[in-house]
Amino acid sequence: MPLAINNATKVLPVLLFGGKEYIALMHLHSEVDEQLLRDTFNKFIGKIMQLPPVRSHVKRQYRQREIYYSEILEIDGKNVLFKVGVESGTYIRKLIHDMGEELKVGAHMTELRRTKVSTLSEKDNLVTLQDLEDAVYFYEKENDDRLLNKCLGSIESAIDFLPKVFISDTAVDPICHGSPLAVPGIVKLTNFEKDEIIGIMTLKGELIALGKSVLSTEEIKTVKKGVAVKTDSVIMQIGTYPEYRKIN
Repeated sequence: MPLAINNATKVLPVLLFGGKEYIALMHLHSEVDEQLLRDTFNKFIGKIMQLPPVRSHVKRQYRQREIYYSEILEIDGKNVLFKVGVESGTYIRKLIHDMGEELKVGAHMTELRRTKVSTLSEKDNLVTLQDLEDAVYFYEKENDDRLLNKCLGSIESAIDFLPKVFISDTAVDPICHGSPLAVPGIVKLTNFEKDEIIGIMTLKGELIALGKSVLSTEEIKTVKKGVAVKTDSVIMQIGTYPEYRKIN
């Protein structure tokens, strides 16, 4: 579960757009042949149509979702432990139900653990409450912030999956005040289309703000002026970079 403090809370909604990874326990209502089980798992890799469960926070209608990968970790009778990577908005309990229907024996989910959100993983970013308590102790009592810095990841790592534009130092302060990003302020950029969420970055790789692209990458390359990205959530504090004043 990603947690954030101060201005970093503004990036949490963006994580909802990133992929997720889970480890889940499926309970089959009857035992099935192992090869048939593995073949069924393979059928549910790629783009699938999924109807959200009755108890859900979205409108109950079929929608396309992508299963990036699925790996059976252990089979114990009717219990199947597996790891799965999915597009945001995929319901794992419904995925298990649908596989049970495909197997013609029925199945339901008994356990679920999320192990990855976007680029944040249980392996690399997990912090326990004890870790955090120890980190605060060393920081307050011994002025040692090494463990605290390890517990508190950078904002930039949380949005690593987003497309980005890198802007000149003189364009940073206007963005911090909420101004839209114009084409002349862009130094380099990654590939994106119109209406995508974009990370607006300094040349040092610091996150300034999140915005929505008005132009695609290809369009930006062909024009010399105009708004490229509409600034949405400003992350960087005003005054971090000096105000640019044009001298006549």
